[in-house]
Amino acid sequence: MITFMTMIVKATKKGQVTLPSKWRKNFDTNQYLVKEKGNTLIITPLEVDDLEEKNWETIFDAKRDHHGKGIPLDEFIRLLKKTL
Repeated sequence: MITFMTMIVKATKKGQVTLPSKWRKNFDTNQYLVKEKGNTLIITPLEVDDLEEKNWETIFDAKRDHHGKGIPLDEFIRLLKKTL
């Protein structure tokens, strides 16, 4: 039997939404895939193995590509365009 838990969450001024800890504890990940389908958002927990199985490719990894630091958005876009 599948049970569903429904909660109302509020977005911050920056558009961030916090997933309830009860949900986060059910999954061994801190990465989620968010898809928009009509007027619905579908949030799916992701693991690195999931990305490999689905032939997804990591295009930027801060630890691997930039010594653990992020990069400015304009630089990221420039680098992304170089790969296309």
